[in-house]
Amino acid sequence: MKRRIAMSMLAGATLLAGTLFGAAPAQSAQARPTAARQAAVPAEFGTDWHDPVTAAPPVTRPSGRSCQVTVAEAQFRDFTPYTGSYAPPEGCGDRWAKVVLRMDGKVKGRQFDRLGYLHVGGVEIFRTSTPQPSPDGIEWSVEKDVTRYSDTFRGTHDVEMLIGNVVDDTYTGIIDVKVTLTFYPGREAASVPDRVLTPDGNTLTTPRNSERVVAEVYATGSGGGCEEYWYLAVPSNAPYSCQADDGPYREVQIKVDGRLAGIAAPFPTVWTGGWSNPFLWYVVPGPRALDVKPIEYDLTPFAGILNDGGPHRVEVAVVGVPEGQPGWSAPVNVLVWQDAERAHVTGKLTAHTSGDLADSSTYTPGSEHRVDTRGDHRLTVAGYVDTSHGRVTTTVRRSLANTSTHRWADGENPDALRATWTDDESVTVDGRGPARTTRTHRTYTMDGTTTIGTGDRLRTVLTLGDRADVTVTRAGHRTGWYGLDDTYTGDATYAINVPRDQRHAVGTSSERYRIRGSSGCYDRYLATAQGVVTEETDRC
Repeated sequence: MKRRIAMSMLAGATLLAGTLFGAAPAQSAQARPTAARQAAVPAEFGTDWHDPVTAAPPVTRPSGRSCQVTVAEAQFRDFTPYTGSYAPPEGCGDRWAKVVLRMDGKVKGRQFDRLGYLHVGGVEIFRTSTPQPSPDGIEWSVEKDVTRYSDTFRGTHDVEMLIGNVVDDTYTGIIDVKVTLTFYPGREAASVPDRVLTPDGNTLTTPRNSERVVAEVYATGSGGGCEEYWYLAVPSNAPYSCQADDGPYREVQIKVDGRLAGIAAPFPTVWTGGWSNPFLWYVVPGPRALDVKPIEYDLTPFAGILNDGGPHRVEVAVVGVPEGQPGWSAPVNVLVWQDAERAHVTGKLTAHTSGDLADSSTYTPGSEHRVDTRGDHRLTVAGYVDTSHGRVTTTVRRSLANTSTHRWADGENPDALRATWTDDESVTVDGRGPARTTRTHRTYTMDGTTTIGTGDRLRTVLTLGDRADVTVTRAGHRTGWYGLDDTYTGDATYAINVPRDQRHAVGTSSERYRIRGSSGCYDRYLATAQGVVTEETDRC
């Protein structure tokens, strides 16, 4: 029944990977049913099911020769990191058209979902979580375009990887992984940064000729506590197991020397044990669960400040987390593009307007408890740098909004949430020709209910959405556009408080991953039942 399928997560609406309007993989104009469609569907989950699979497209690769380097190979049994060393590939030069990371994993037995990271020279190049195994075992792969870290890959560095795990008489799954980098020599795109930096603690010193600066933050709420389910938190006056004084609103902020420099809505990742129902995720994981995308902040308006040659504080904070409560990890990489013609690029921050953060959660008691949350925040920053090719002004506008309604009864049965997050960003670069504006509208949605019914049968019905629309204009004329819609739906039921072999679980899941844009179309649909892939269709 098993097939090994690469799990690839497209860069989505990222503005710096250089593939924003790249062509999608060629697809047949008609649906292509596979052998999985004819596979027999069991009456319930057994001890084996299909390997994890996603509808996302594979990472596109250039033609021609390539070189491969193994970065890490380890079996994770506890919380001991793997340590090793990395050296650049031989025979592929030091400039690459693309670098592709691939992680192959396998695990069997019983195990929770686990969070992991991979650092090369202190730079986080990959963050992941793991699928939960069948008793007979699963294998999976994740691919990621990591060309943006080429500066790091040109040197020899220490490697650290960790997928924190617990193995004992109950949780028997040992997580066995191998990570490789494949290098494709060729001309390096202008979108690839010259330097990749990491703060020393909270201190960062950038090159004095920086003309563009972008920070990326791999922000995850996890660790088994309430922040793993931050979107379900309620005010402290409401009778619910996860409480936070200000409710579920979360915002990831980055500051430069104590001044707010960027705001973002975190993606509401549901890990592969989420919503108390692993049967939702055994074959099709939720969006971003196995390849955590970093949040990006354009800090170019602050380049004139950062370029003074001295150290500066760069700090990340998550708004809404109760004081002293753990659960968030937010490592930072800083990507820098330099002016090759100048040793020192001067500049100035010219505008900084931060609106008041509105965050209210209203609890309404009754036989059905209810919390209604409304939150929003706006930030505008602007600045210029005087480069060898003239003055360039960058203006960044970002606005966030969150609305959610959380309903539950006594005993948290049923327990339901409907929530929407929006993160709108506009970046205008004025200089070197007509002004160029990139507008990104991100929308994240969650609509789910968990109920425990007769015979202690727990049922979860859940829909998740990850959407982004990007347009690029020059002098008021649209020059490119891109749209992403990744939607997951699941419905799974099993008996709780019984041994694993007595759960009698049933469940269906599906994912539709659509990309549309000025360069083409990608549209793929997957459906499963009781661990079997029942449909696999290309719709472009």
